[in-house]
Amino acid sequence: MATGNVRYARYILFAIFGIIVIYLISTSSLPTYTEPLRDSAGKYLGNLKGAHEETVTTTDASGDVITQITTGLAAEPTSPNPQYGTHGDLTSSGPSEKMNATFVTLARNTDLWEIARSIRQVEDRFNRNYHYDWVFLNDKPFDETFKKVTSSLVSGKTHYGEIKEEHWSFPSWIDQDKARKVREDMAQRKIIYGDSISYRHMCRFESGFFFRQPLMMNYEWYWRVEPSVELFCDVNYDPFKFMRDNKKKYSFVISLYEYVETIPTLWDSVKKFMKNHPEHIAKDNSLALISDDGGDTYNKCHFWSNFEIGNLEWLRSKQYVDFFEALDKDGGFFYERWGDAPVHSIGASLLLDKSEIHFFNDIAYYHVPFTHCPTGEETRLKLKCHCDPKNNFDWKGYSCTSRFFDLNKLEKPAGWEKEQ
Repeated sequence: MATGNVRYARYILFAIFGIIVIYLISTSSLPTYTEPLRDSAGKYLGNLKGAHEETVTTTDASGDVITQITTGLAAEPTSPNPQYGTHGDLTSSGPSEKMNATFVTLARNTDLWEIARSIRQVEDRFNRNYHYDWVFLNDKPFDETFKKVTSSLVSGKTHYGEIKEEHWSFPSWIDQDKARKVREDMAQRKIIYGDSISYRHMCRFESGFFFRQPLMMNYEWYWRVEPSVELFCDVNYDPFKFMRDNKKKYSFVISLYEYVETIPTLWDSVKKFMKNHPEHIAKDNSLALISDDGGDTYNKCHFWSNFEIGNLEWLRSKQYVDFFEALDKDGGFFYERWGDAPVHSIGASLLLDKSEIHFFNDIAYYHVPFTHCPTGEETRLKLKCHCDPKNNFDWKGYSCTSRFFDLNKLEKPAGWEKEQ
């Protein structure tokens, strides 16, 4: 009987000891993480508890309504691979280093689910660590569903702007009958977007007006994102900061030759501008990239502008605005079908020093039908890329990227020959 009591007492002691151990583990000093809030300048405002979405409606000087939705929810920056960067010693920026920058998207309400896909890619691969703002522009008011879905996906603040009619319409000097006949002719010749009025408004808007929208005037840098694009690799540093620190003003990932049928007289207008404004032409420019004969003709090379990271102050400069307005007066956006890609590219090539244009090999990108997949297996593995290098367009015969490297005397990435 005494032996049994001792055994029971021992069991009770073991049980008490086990309860104490479990209690200590469950109340250990490991912190419970609560996501912080911060403002657009990167200043932390507190934790998520009690946070809310704020809607502010303002008007600009001309009375146009600008509706801004602030999501207010931002996770503390954490890099999935902070030790690695393909730009030397650049690492993820802290909140105090956040640039005055935004993503910008031109979209319609019907583009919601296509742009939602793009946002998810950008957030997962980059912006979840930086929380940059996102500006959405439309020639019609955005509906509440578009605002609700996009603001829930963006980790920074979202802003929604309606484009003024004069920035999305035929200017007064355009002969409407002549423009209509051009569209009919292009439709018969099956030129892509040849009969589209809205596409022409888009090209003119992106060429000369997006950077002057009231919401965009708040920023110095932009990253253009379109519906249904993909980012294939992690971006573990801040491209905006890289652009500033390295004195870059325009960048690209894909280059190619333009359809000659859409721009038959564009170079005539460019040559007229160069003659009238020699003071705007940069001394160490990239004319040799876009012309094989010293400027007499255009070789059709251009940067694909559906991806751009650039400096807004340059686009708002007198040099670029004079360039755009000279082309706009000649009417080629409507009498032909000038795209914003050749306009931006020619402007950058002539008005910027060639050292101010950058090619981002490590930002992997897809927009139908072309893919930029970083050249170099080591780069792709370190950046967790999921693109097939066989699809990389950079070194194909219809790409102008080799010309860019040759002009700037840059060493091409190891393995580029295998992707020709």
